[in-house]
Amino acid sequence: MTRSRKKNPFVANHLLVKIEKLNMKGEKEIIITWSRASTIIPTMIGHTIAIHNGKEHLPVYITERMIGHKLGEFAPTLNFREHTRNDNKSRR
Repeated sequence: MTRSRKKNPFVANHLLVKIEKLNMKGEKEIIITWSRASTIIPTMIGHTIAIHNGKEHLPVYITERMIGHKLGEFAPTLNFREHTRNDNKSRR
């Protein structure tokens, strides 16, 4: 179920404050955040946001095509290595 339109999309308050400050100054700087649930809004376009994946912060450059998606979608949390050699379950 999606969020109500009257509530507007969820964006962490500290993230909005940091982006507004950088937009007022006209600077580009990496913003570090743990808020994977925040929705990408148009004021974020052109900024680089480092999103936490559980181990480290992954830098993601925000473009127009990302609007409406969540920040966590662009920082994968699992890294698939490979199937083990003796794993017969994966070869079915």
